[in-house]
Amino acid sequence: MIRVVLAEDQGMILGAFASLLGLQPDVEVVATAADGDEALAAVAEHQPDVLLTDIEMPGRTGLDVAAELHRRGDRTRVLIVTTFARRGYLRRALEAGVAGYVLKDAPIGELAGALRKVAAGERVVDPQLALAAWEHTDPLTDREREVLREAAAGAGNAEIAARLHLAEGTVRNYLSTAMTKLGARNRTEAANTARDRGEL
Repeated sequence: MIRVVLAEDQGMILGAFASLLGLQPDVEVVATAADGDEALAAVAEHQPDVLLTDIEMPGRTGLDVAAELHRRGDRTRVLIVTTFARRGYLRRALEAGVAGYVLKDAPIGELAGALRKVAAGERVVDPQLALAAWEHTDPLTDREREVLREAAAGAGNAEIAARLHLAEGTVRNYLSTAMTKLGARNRTEAANTARDRGEL
């Protein structure tokens, strides 16, 4: 049996996934979670073969959860199921050690097939998402993204500098460069643009 934890913040979708996957003869849904923190707790408790998770959830996103599991060296493999074909998400997912990335509107047979492949150690990426990622070049450096993420959370330059062990002038330079690359007038617009593209 493939033991699965499901993480999805929309109750109706979570229930539908749980019911449909429960009909598969080789899949057992051992727990469900409505946000990223619950997902991490459920994985720690149940040690499933696969975490099937959405990206956009309250608190930690599915990508945050995947990155944390990857950092911990957890054996649970992560399959992202999302409605978002945003270009930057796939790159971030692969960096976070995600084993699979598919769209929610795929038929349940395809989703179950992706789940089986991921559980067997393979990597699965929806062709649409792979093409979008292939055609996209992320303009931001990791450091620019890190600074912009802190700014998007409401931190001022001094606070960002302290958190990231940078000089305030360096923080201003990173923000200015990020805004220029994204064609944004201010840090908020830059953060929103990067988030919409899946780059933040």
